[in-house]
Amino acid sequence: MSGEKSGPDGDDTSGDDADPLDAAGIDPVVPEAAADAADESFAEDDEVREFLREIAADVRGDSSESRQLSAILYRVSDLYDPDEQTSPEEIYLNVRHIMRIKAQGGIER
Repeated sequence: MSGEKSGPDGDDTSGDDADPLDAAGIDPVVPEAAADAADESFAEDDEVREFLREIAADVRGDSSESRQLSAILYRVSDLYDPDEQTSPEEIYLNVRHIMRIKAQGGIER
């Protein structure tokens, strides 16, 4: 039984089955409207890009959460950068992957 966790009802759970997005009440399925938006291109917008990057710099701190939020904001700003190749779907999948790694305790587990 070592390494197993007891669930709220006293049942043994490994913890690996829990999806942090499910726990947060976030639907992991990309809605059709969002998937359609992924096909659209974002117009180059220096003002929006710089605004998002300024916010990213402001929220970046010493905690892993603030660094993650900063990275997400910076990544979203790439949508408005003509030199970057990304989509909302790629950003979503990347963030989801990061959250799963964090939930399992790191990349080494």
